[in-house]
Amino acid sequence: MAYTFLDLLSTPAVQAAQTTQGSRKVWESLTADRAFNRFTEAEAAFIAARDSFYLASVSESGWPYVQHRGGPAGFLRVLDETTLAFADFSGNRQYISLGNVAADDRVSLILVDYPNRARLKILAHMEVRELSADPELAAKLATPGYRGRPERAFVLKLEAFDWNCPQHITPRFTAGEIEPALAPLRARLAALEVENQQLRDQLATPKDI
Repeated sequence: MAYTFLDLLSTPAVQAAQTTQGSRKVWESLTADRAFNRFTEAEAAFIAARDSFYLASVSESGWPYVQHRGGPAGFLRVLDETTLAFADFSGNRQYISLGNVAADDRVSLILVDYPNRARLKILAHMEVRELSADPELAAKLATPGYRGRPERAFVLKLEAFDWNCPQHITPRFTAGEIEPALAPLRARLAALEVENQQLRDQLATPKDI
């Protein structure tokens, strides 16, 4: 049985916790093949639709650091079946993730589709690339019209991914996602406002006796 994602994370302490909680036999007896070390079209489409994700890196002090990354939908690009990349836009200039990966390149990502209650987890090795030194990569990561200023690129080599269950994901919608449903209502309200104004005008006009 191959379950790469769990294999990487199932340390002795994790296995002990699973044993204590009564779930260890479930994972030991799992026969499904879940290598999940190559992105398919399903993962590529899911990633391309996201406008944000959570990135966790490991500090030299041992503390994990979780950061929210955002941009236009699709700013996290699937370059091939084992490679992701995204532009590092200028932010608060703390550079914690940048410093962490210089010492330990292991990172974890969580991508969430809130309307459809889907969640993708990714383990990868992340490296820094200077955009000025790689024009081809810079072109692939370009986001025309977006106000963010890219300082560098992060390239991630996939180690494993896994899909999470939808439990506890509350559906949430962006303004862009709800606008198609609101547009007909806005049009109807505008038409009613015109009708109401016409009625008010008629009532205000003196009638001949």
